[in-house]
Amino acid sequence: MAQPKRKQSKQRSRKRRGANRFVAPQFSKNADGSLFMMHHVDPATGIYRGRQVITPEK
Repeated sequence: MAQPKRKQSKQRSRKRRGANRFVAPQFSKNADGSLFMMHHVDPATGIYRGRQVITPEK
């Protein structure tokens, strides 16, 4: 296999890896228009995948 001519610096490696780190969370909309995180129970209503799984605290 070919070998790199120069050592890749820590800064260069970290720049490349850091570009993929920060991703905005994805949200889904409820029927009433409230937002909640995908694959999580909606904290406002307590519904997950169309079923009531917890009673929401008010």
